[in-house]
Amino acid sequence: MKHFKFFFIFILLLFFLFPKYQANCQTPAHTLLISTSLGDIKIALYEESPLHTENFLNLVKDGYFNGQLFHRVINDFMIQAGDPSSRDAKPGEIIGLGSPGYTIPAEFHPSLYHKKGAVGAARQGDDINPQRASSGSQFYIVQGTLFTDNQLDIMEQRNLHIRFTQEQRNVYKTIGGTPHLDYGYTVFGEVISGLDVVDRIAAVSTDSNNRPLKDIRIKIQVID
Repeated sequence: MKHFKFFFIFILLLFFLFPKYQANCQTPAHTLLISTSLGDIKIALYEESPLHTENFLNLVKDGYFNGQLFHRVINDFMIQAGDPSSRDAKPGEIIGLGSPGYTIPAEFHPSLYHKKGAVGAARQGDDINPQRASSGSQFYIVQGTLFTDNQLDIMEQRNLHIRFTQEQRNVYKTIGGTPHLDYGYTVFGEVISGLDVVDRIAAVSTDSNNRPLKDIRIKIQVID
């Protein structure tokens, strides 16, 4: 009888503890290499965002991104690519409206947040896209900046959907990111090597539309 009680208590502990573990778990599904004229960035895509991961993989396998540009770069914020029209864009041409012609439903997960190096899906604004559906191809990599507890508290007060865990607070205070994008834009992966390249790209000179003055072309391939 004592053994049964012990087993029952053990099962209950697993039941209550597992969701907490799961909330902080990020499961790598695939590893990809983004080659650029300023260096290589290795990213991992995650199982917690299956629609975005599968879509991105299919586009990569089709060579969709090859020859495209990082067309939008904002220092201390993010670098963005995935517009098919950027491939043949002339110098100074405004880029950023291209897509494969479809969107992807938002996939928000508590363990995937906008820390530095997060890979997220760009989208149209809430005014015309209240469902926060993602672009079918445009993505960004977070550079971000550091935040204080007070700044994070204010974000929680202004957005009821945002509740930072202590782990997330520590990351935003020591590594940085863009916490105001959490639960607004889908995160589906992160940089596992090449954050220095992200910083290098984010620091380039840009025009008034945040397009780099010198083209930064990309090629993406699946590693595993």
